[in-house]
Amino acid sequence: MKRILLAALLLGAGQPALAEPLDATKNETPVDAPTNPEAISKIPQGFHFVEPGYLTVATASTNSPPLGLLASDNKTRIGSDADFARLLADSLGLKLRLVPASWEGWPLGVTAGRYDIALFNIAVTEERKKTFDFATYRADGHAFLVKANSAISAINKAEDIAGLRIIVGSGTNQERILLGWDKQNRAKGLKPVTPVYLTDEAAATLTLLSGRADALFGPQSMAAWKVASRSDMKIVGYGPVRSWVAVTTKKGNGLAAALQTALNGTMKGGQYQQVLTRWGEQNEAIETSQVNPAGIVY
Repeated sequence: MKRILLAALLLGAGQPALAEPLDATKNETPVDAPTNPEAISKIPQGFHFVEPGYLTVATASTNSPPLGLLASDNKTRIGSDADFARLLADSLGLKLRLVPASWEGWPLGVTAGRYDIALFNIAVTEERKKTFDFATYRADGHAFLVKANSAISAINKAEDIAGLRIIVGSGTNQERILLGWDKQNRAKGLKPVTPVYLTDEAAATLTLLSGRADALFGPQSMAAWKVASRSDMKIVGYGPVRSWVAVTTKKGNGLAAALQTALNGTMKGGQYQQVLTRWGEQNEAIETSQVNPAGIVY
């Protein structure tokens, strides 16, 4: 069943759900969830949280709305990932400790025990399942952004990226897709793609709008937010897969079942839908959280 569900996701990448501009300042009041006794009962006996009484969560330090950004006080982390982290902490009867981290740093931080979990728009892959346990909370796709006045009208297949300069994050699923397509193109004698590696969203936006790159390839939710909040960019295509996005914890520590139960409780209680709606991610909703579902294979 899990493989069937994933196959449905791979075939069902849809359009962004943002119908009108969203204002992040309206989302600074936290969404709270009630304590979930069933989820608490699934925390392994004797489990040691990084900081007793707290759920320590690694989350993106970059400004990447709607996933993560700073509130108007310029210090509080908000965004859909921060909201989901709070729902989990509330459900497990814990206080929340958000720790801004880099994409490159969260894997070692989780395996070394510096973070209880990571919420980083992390897609489930078969390779990652060797090191981490997952509890799914979204189904995400990937999108190509260009300048609004760009002559590029569509990027939907390998041939469309030939000869382009494309901004992409190192170590991401988008990079794997991009390099895979480039390999296919080179075998056909087509021009190579030029990956432009940037981790800061502001720098990525400036690079694209200044013409130093032709396109940006990243999470669909982030692309949809940009298009909804400004008029100088447009989406011209989507990646070939959608993936399970999951709360990530250390392999074998036993916490995944508690995280899954906590997430399912917020789905039943409506808090899950409230978070997705206020960040424009309704089209990424899932019906139930799964532990370690079939992941992407490269």
